Amino acid sequence: MLDQKKIRLMTRAAIYEKENGEEDLKITSYYQKDYSSLNTWITLIWITIGFVLATGLFFLCGGESLLEGITILKLLILAAVAVGLYLVLLIVYGIGAGTFYKQKHIRAKRRVKRYLRDLSRLEKMNSKKEINRS
Repeated sequence: MLDQKKIRLMTRAAIYEKENGEEDLKITSYYQKDYSSLNTWITLIWITIGFVLATGLFFLCGGESLLEGITILKLLILAAVAVGLYLVLLIVYGIGAGTFYKQKHIRAKRRVKRYLRDLSRLEKMNSKKEINRS
């Protein structure tokens, strides 16, 4: 006779392995702080690259009209605005990425814990079945 609980556990474990298993195990192989810090740094590096490219594109497209009749004071103000915008962008994305990756690690850890608990239950069911056969 088929054991419904065992079938449910096996199905849930198979679905988890197919959908999230490999990525979650990779995520939980890091400590939470290490995972969130690493991915936050990666995000900040990409934000920096994007900001440099966007600034370069801005100056290529409209820089000539912007730089006509520019003085040292206007150039310093323009540089201060660009640096200020960059810092605000970094702070906002840094906080957002840190929070996002911490939550992602917590959710992955919770799913892995549930998966391992299900595997443990399956193992106990199998060992009880083996004992009953003997």
